This record gives sequence, C-alpha cells and structure tokens, in this order.
Amino acid sequence: MSAGEQDLVPTGQYANPGGRRGTRPRPATAAGDVDTLAGMPPTTLLLAAPRGFCAGVDRAVLIVEKALEAYGAPVYVRHEIVHNTHVVESLRREGAVFVEDETEVPEGAVIVFSAHGSPPEAFANSKRLGHTLIDATCPLVTKVHHEARRYARDRMDIVMIGHEGHQEVIGTMGQAPRSIRLVETPEDVDALDYGADANVAYITQTTLSMDETSAVVDRLRQRFPLLHQPKNDDICYATQNRQDAVKDLTSQCDVILVVGSQTSSNSKRLVEVSRDRGTPAYLIDSADDIDPAWVDGADTVGLTSGASAPEVLVEGVIEWFRAQGLQKVRTVTVVDEDVEFAMPSVLARRLQQSG
Repeated sequence: MSAGEQDLVPTGQYANPGGRRGTRPRPATAAGDVDTLAGMPPTTLLLAAPRGFCAGVDRAVLIVEKALEAYGAPVYVRHEIVHNTHVVESLRREGAVFVEDETEVPEGAVIVFSAHGSPPEAFANSKRLGHTLIDATCPLVTKVHHEARRYARDRMDIVMIGHEGHQEVIGTMGQAPRSIRLVETPEDVDALDYGADANVAYITQTTLSMDETSAVVDRLRQRFPLLHQPKNDDICYATQNRQDAVKDLTSQCDVILVVGSQTSSNSKRLVEVSRDRGTPAYLIDSADDIDPAWVDGADTVGLTSGASAPEVLVEGVIEWFRAQGLQKVRTVTVVDEDVEFAMPSVLARRLQQSG
C-alpha cells in the first residue's frame, strides 16, 4: 500500500487511480450553505483509491455522450445507463431519453442498452423495430453471459448468485432462462432440488462482494462435489479493488462515507464491507445528504465512491469538510487501475464517418 498526504488543494487535484471522468469543477461550498458540526471537525479525511468510475461505467457514459454527438438528440437508453442519479440527470439534460422497455422506443430510433446487460429478447425487439442499437453492456458482464450460454449448451444446471430484480441479474438469467436458478444465501442453496451428483455450474452477479458470495459458494461445493466454476472469478476487478480499499480504510477511520445512489448495488456493498468490519458507514448521493452527527467527534473520516459515482460528487464532499475547517486530506492507494474498454464498432464507425 502507498499513501500520499497533502493539505487541501483546489478541486480536481485529488489523486484517484481508478475513476477518471466526471471531474468537472464545481464551486467551493460556502460555510453558510451547509449544516455545521457541533464540535471540532475531523482532523483527517482519508480518500480511498481507487474509487468512482470503473472502466465499464466510464465506457457506458461515454457511449451515450458520443451517441448524442454522432446522431443528435434524442438518443434513447434502455434502463439507467448506470445506477447513479447525478449521471442519469446530466445525460437527460443533454438529450438522452431513458426507458425501461425497448418497445417504448419509436421505430428507426437510436437506442443504447445499459451497462448492466440485457436479455436476448430485448435485442430481438430492437432489431424488429429497426433501431440503431448500441450495446453499452460492460465487457465483464458480457463474459458472464457467455459463461451462462456455454453452460446451458453443455446441459448443465446453472446457479446464479445475485440479487433478485437487479438489472444485471435479469439480463444474465435471460441468456438461459430454463437452465438458471437464482440464489442469494446458503439457505437458498439448501432449497435447490438438484441431486448431489447433478452437473451444476455457478455464475455470479459482478457487483457483489467476495465476502458476500464466499459462504454461498462454500455451500454449493458442499452440496455438489462435481460443481463447475468459472475459470476466472465473476466478481469484477473494480468491485474487488474498491472493496479492498474500504477494508484498508476501516482500520484507520472512525467512520466512512460512500458516495453512490441507493440503486447502486456495488455502492451498497461498500457500506456493508465497512460495517462488517465494525466501522460505521453511510451511503450518500452527494454532500447534501451528510448528517453532521455522523462525523461529529470523529478524528479520521474515510471517503470513497461506488463504481458508478462521478468524481465531481466526491469533490463536493471534500468541499463540505473544507467548509467545516478540515485542513488535512490523505489519499490511501491500494492498487492502480489502467483498464480501458473499446467503443462499440457501430458507434466507432459513425464517429469516424462524421469526423
């Protein structure tokens, strides 16, 4: 682990190996505009690195922005492109129209499928309606889709570890709906009606925590000795890195704030990781959600953000603490990220033609 320490510096200059976009400056918050602490402000604010936008989210948001540039408004987006209120509202102002079903989109229109992945019937519907379809599914989610289809072709019984109703789970289970059963807990594994000698394989929602899935995987191995597992873990690198960064902060902080929306599964997991290690943690959409009582009396506060939260929101929280009189910020880095994903070919060609 490496750590860099600095006094507060202008917005946009805090080290964050990870989330690279969403750093548009915003004005410093005036002290009179925020709730104030009853006592002394924290001595130190520790910033987790990496935090914020992962490569898949970075790519998805850029896809919508570039689609608006290449095709003009409106560009329709199936489901929220990523689970963050700030990002969705910003893109809506630029001309994106968010829908929950591709059949709501007019024939021949441009549509982007969200980063979480979509079931095959959604692609079929868009093709039938003559849409210009741009698929922003995270490549790491696409990997899980390939695994599901391969296991189904091999006539395996597939168990998916994930949260019912999450958009990623809906998209993945749609790859082989007759072959996949969803579980969330070890008790769900006990309820499966497969025999001990069944040919079972498992896949995982990418935004879960390793801690959350380990007990379920252990129970699967106990019940099914012939269990097949992915060659590489389905938990995405960014999810794991951000959780590891929070684990590191828990030993140094009195409380941790996680910037992310209530709809963000990976942001909620960061809160759980901290609380599971005995450090209070709170999920906030922005600095406006901070309750001063959470940090009143704390000496050191940790700050991180989910993989769909733009850095500008983190900067707003830093400014909130600055308005309280905080003087010291330290960045704690557990790993540097340099992953990038290419643009979908249909969009890349359009941009090249219009360039």
